[in-house]
Amino acid sequence: MDTKTILNAGTTGMKQAFEHTAHEFAGLNTGKAQPSMVENVTVEIYGSQMRLKDVATISTPDARSIVIQPFDKNAAKDIVQGIQAANLGFNPVPQGNIIRCPVPELTGERRAELVKVANRLAEEGRVRVRNVRRETLESLKKGAKEISEDDLKRAEKDVQTATDKWIAEIDKALKAKESDLTKI
Repeated sequence: MDTKTILNAGTTGMKQAFEHTAHEFAGLNTGKAQPSMVENVTVEIYGSQMRLKDVATISTPDARSIVIQPFDKNAAKDIVQGIQAANLGFNPVPQGNIIRCPVPELTGERRAELVKVANRLAEEGRVRVRNVRRETLESLKKGAKEISEDDLKRAEKDVQTATDKWIAEIDKALKAKESDLTKI
């Protein structure tokens, strides 16, 4: 592999780590109902574990509730159990063919707890980015026989620049999420 291919793969991996972290942030409850809060809840249906977004339509008719409409109305009970087991802090209420999940107002204590969760998710994202950096540097060193020493140093500097960029993006997303969580 040439240097450019290795660097592109590393940058792509770092971007994916950032996107994963941003998606995890979207699932945190900021007091406003969002489909992403429940879409990855696992539900046991038909004897297998499935994500909620794969077995139901999820919508938010207003800022305080999430409405889930199962593709199979017989799955409603399993969906309610899955949401309760996920311990998201709200209680699903079956209403005919739909399940309504009222999103409660966040208490100060819950907000502080969610800020800690956001910080943990950000740190996991930073670790992912650093792991991609390590793997990229290892790939570069394995190919060092074909790369001059100057090109290797330049490539290592490029990898560090990309690492710093994506970690800064994670920090920026964390600040935005913390401000959402602490805003009353």
